[in-house]
Amino acid sequence: MTAKESGHIDHEAGQSVPHAAPNPDALEVAPGTAHEQLEGWIPPLASDEEIRVALEKAFDYRGDVTITRKDGSKIEGYLFDRRSAPSLQDSLIRLYPKSSNQKVSISYADIAALAFTGRDTAAGKSWEAWMKKYAAKKAAGEKNIALHPEPLD
Repeated sequence: MTAKESGHIDHEAGQSVPHAAPNPDALEVAPGTAHEQLEGWIPPLASDEEIRVALEKAFDYRGDVTITRKDGSKIEGYLFDRRSAPSLQDSLIRLYPKSSNQKVSISYADIAALAFTGRDTAAGKSWEAWMKKYAAKKAAGEKNIALHPEPLD
C-alpha cells in the first residue's frame, strides 16, 4: 500500500488523500497455537534432552501430571514453573500437589518418570470450537446463547 493509499497527507501540496480501507486479506494474521493431545501420554525419559522436552510440554499442559521420583515416590499435581539450567541437577520444576497447598520443587535429576494423568481442562475449548457450538445452537433456534464455564472437577 502506498502512502497516498493509506491516507498520507502531502503537506507540501496542501492536499489530503482520502483514507482507503485496508484489504483484510492482505493483513498479517498470526497463526493460532496448536496444542498436542497429551492426556495419558507417558514420555520416555532416557536422555537429558528427552527429559527437558517432556518437562517443557508438561509446563504447557493445562492438567495435572504425575511425577515418579528416582526413590519411587510419586506426586501428582499441576506443574506451574520450571527453571532450566545447564545441568539436570541444577534444573527444577515446581508444582502444586493435588493433595496439599504446599508448593513442591523437584530437581530434573530426581525424576524417573512423568505421566500426563490429569484431564486437559482447556482441550476443545478454542474460540473456533465455541463458535461452532454457538452456530449450531443458533441454527436450532435457541435464544440467550451464552458462554458458560465448565466445572474443573
